[in-house]
Amino acid sequence: MATVTLKPQRDRATRHRHPWIFGNSIDAVQGSPAPGDVVEVSNARGELLGRGYYNEHSRIRVRMLTWDDAPIDASFWRARIESAVRRRDALAQRDDLNAYRLVHAEADLLPGLIADRYGDVIVVQLLTAGIEGARDTVIEALASLAGVRCVFERSDTASRAREGLAAVVGPVHGEAPKNVEILENGHTFLVNIESGQKTGFYLDQRDNRAIVATHAACRDVLDAFCHTGAFAVYAARSGARSLSLVDSSSPALTGARWNLEKNGAGECTVATRQADVFEELRAMRDAGRRFDLVVLDPPKFATNQHQVDKALRAYKDVNLLAIQLLAPDGLLATFSCSQAVDAASFTMAVSWAGVDAARDVQIIRRLGQGIDHPVLATFPESEYLKGLLCRIS
Repeated sequence: MATVTLKPQRDRATRHRHPWIFGNSIDAVQGSPAPGDVVEVSNARGELLGRGYYNEHSRIRVRMLTWDDAPIDASFWRARIESAVRRRDALAQRDDLNAYRLVHAEADLLPGLIADRYGDVIVVQLLTAGIEGARDTVIEALASLAGVRCVFERSDTASRAREGLAAVVGPVHGEAPKNVEILENGHTFLVNIESGQKTGFYLDQRDNRAIVATHAACRDVLDAFCHTGAFAVYAARSGARSLSLVDSSSPALTGARWNLEKNGAGECTVATRQADVFEELRAMRDAGRRFDLVVLDPPKFATNQHQVDKALRAYKDVNLLAIQLLAPDGLLATFSCSQAVDAASFTMAVSWAGVDAARDVQIIRRLGQGIDHPVLATFPESEYLKGLLCRIS
């Protein structure tokens, strides 16, 4: 087994069980590990820190798997996956829910692996060379432990390309349907596992949709960046007076209309609009439109630290538009899924928007990802979803 030796004074994060080791922390590599090979990691004094998998083509050279000398074999991968699946047993037993995350990468001690359950289908992402090397073991373990009829791969992300891996999309176990109907808190949604965003649905917002919906009754609601309309479905079922859905994707809006019809909008009036969200919000503001509740769930504005400043300006601008559209004492549910933007910076961007709008922003609740998307305490990067529920006076 090859050995990676860290530079003097560069082992602190690893000793504190942070799973990433960057190239600038490495002093030497003994041996010739291929991308994805397991290596031993030692500090400058030669003391063993643990084992992880290596990729010289990645900015993250080593992703740690253990902090001891335990063997990394098929039994290791299966045991880790079984532990992650068992942690979701409480979700699996619910009658009103059949869609949730089974494996949340580093936060479940399985770097590079994402697995989401949609009924009897698992959608998997193998995002690194290390997890690609364990492909057959991983897929077999997921299929057998979760008892599903199909495992579908959606390894088509930019992070996989950065690992030097080609994109892979298609069934890897069983026969895959193009669309899957799921149940979430008693609501039905149609999920396109082949081309939908992420693995097909934003499972991480499940709890937040329910929270926001408790404030939707008798309100005029704007769901911006609505995707397939999950926030709108919850709001309609909770008695919203009207719904306005805006997204740039025509297929997403088609899905939103299907979801609203399937779940029933009651007396709620519904309007959908395909448009650039920033431009549409400006047009609504200039036309004097007002809403009682605005939901902002934009795509990732920053993929790395170099983009954070630009992302914060975008968050400030879109929240400013939302605040300008809100009636007095209206509610704003606003989110950031940019891992590189921390919660304090996101909150500051929203506060800047309030200042520019000459409106007071009261944070009445902080929101985040669900329990199936755990945050590893030694890996703050796993807390990627930040949200605020604000009253705008």
